Amino acid sequence: MRFILALFFLAMTACASTQKAPPQQKAGGVEPIVIGESRHIESAHLGATRTYNVWLPPSYEQGDARYPVLYVIDGGLQQDFHHISGLAQLSTITGMFRDIIVVGVETVDRQSELTPPSSDPRDIAEFSTHGHVANFRAFLREEVMPDVAAHYRTSGENALIGESLAGLFIMETFLNEPDAADAYIAISPSLWWDKASLAESANAKLRAFPQAERKLYLALASEGGLMRSGVLDVVKALQKEKVSGLDWTFSDRPDLDHSTIYHREALEALLWVFPREKTPSGE
Repeated sequence: MRFILALFFLAMTACASTQKAPPQQKAGGVEPIVIGESRHIESAHLGATRTYNVWLPPSYEQGDARYPVLYVIDGGLQQDFHHISGLAQLSTITGMFRDIIVVGVETVDRQSELTPPSSDPRDIAEFSTHGHVANFRAFLREEVMPDVAAHYRTSGENALIGESLAGLFIMETFLNEPDAADAYIAISPSLWWDKASLAESANAKLRAFPQAERKLYLALASEGGLMRSGVLDVVKALQKEKVSGLDWTFSDRPDLDHSTIYHREALEALLWVFPREKTPSGE
């Protein structure tokens, strides 16, 4: 018996000696904080090397599950990537909504990449490079999304989020190429663009909408003028056309302004777009 116990003790000692000891931390030392990674791809549609940034939930490394992807337009490191991925990180602690992959798609020339062509002389004068939204959307759909799917365990469920001009991009994509994503989040979209022509076309575009399960979260702060009337025209069109398969909601926030609405409404939108699956009572 003693011999067997001795062998057991030696085996346990050998196993313990092979385990890696935790790194020793020294007072005054500095370690980098890594929250994600950046990928660079050659874009034929944009004629340049472009960057997207990726945040993965902690559970990603713990199994082989697949995840929905939230694409943040204006998602550069100096743009909106950190504060949106921060909401996703917070949810991994609180369980507010499903775990997601966050992909921040960086823009370089926002007035070029996020706007459709305009016939308004003021837009033409103030935004000299405008009107190339189709190229940026092709970059997103045909280059970024396939690259993300090739490198990460995605579920095939995609959502787009953006604010201001990026919100205009979200709405323009929703109305013109609705099969680009499963869910759309537009926060204070710049629907004043081109004298609100996109909003004016909403009824006709919704009547021709392809049938599929989709979501739209639309929010507006205290903006007035064509900004407000354009968004409200889209809301009226949604109410009138009653598109089959489309689940949509509108959050009117006159208590917020253009600079304070994004982060607050982004959380509400993610709760609505990616709800946690309900478990039976008592579990």
